[in-house]
Amino acid sequence: MYHSITFGDKNTYEDWHIVPSSRPVFVPPQQKTKYLDIPGADGSLDLSEAFSGYPVYENREGSFEFIVLNGFGDWAKRYSDIMWYLHGKTMRAILEDDPFYFYEGRFSVEGWDSTQPPRSVLTINYSVNPYKWGLESSIEDWKWDPFNFYTGIIRPMLFKDIAVTSKSSWTVKTYKRDDFDRAPVCPGFIVSSSDGAGIDIRFVNSFLNIDITKHLDNGTTIVPDFIIYGSETVSIYFKGLGKVSVDFRPGRL
Repeated sequence: MYHSITFGDKNTYEDWHIVPSSRPVFVPPQQKTKYLDIPGADGSLDLSEAFSGYPVYENREGSFEFIVLNGFGDWAKRYSDIMWYLHGKTMRAILEDDPFYFYEGRFSVEGWDSTQPPRSVLTINYSVNPYKWGLESSIEDWKWDPFNFYTGIIRPMLFKDIAVTSKSSWTVKTYKRDDFDRAPVCPGFIVSSSDGAGIDIRFVNSFLNIDITKHLDNGTTIVPDFIIYGSETVSIYFKGLGKVSVDFRPGRL
């Protein structure tokens, strides 16, 4: 294992023949905090989660140092190729050591250092989303070869084409936290009612005190108030005739 990184469709070892000087890890994100000083009282009022109800974070910002391997062509051409492909661009990055998730953000080349013979060093900076995201969404077909049978979740079996069979009583689906992973997400509901009348959806997340019912027409709808985060279980109720898919991309820190 070369502990490589795939930026977009370019792999640091296979395409550029550079290897990290240490195992690459994206640095942890800093939490966004807000404190209000209360005159005449001890301490401060912590408003950091007042709006969202959960921690929110800054981008992850840091750099990776790569050793440029000798014997793979002209260094100036490789440097130019990397700059042309990567510098200032927004794209996804996948760590060889963490192949089921991607990070997304902006990358740049800090420079090429040839003052440490016998090999040169290249530094790549990043500013990426605080969460890493699963390669497949909740309704995409899962891939057999890379699937982890110890920790993997076949989400399409849970979230794709949920049968809704009654206009008078609720069909309820209760999910565990790990079914969604850990990042806060606002799913899209893909409604296909057999009678064209749409489907009623009730969304319950006790952690965020959410209990909201909406009528959704056929098609894909995102309801901003339906936030999945924090609760040990989330229940979604459906009423109508047809099928519903719950579309989101799982993520975690």
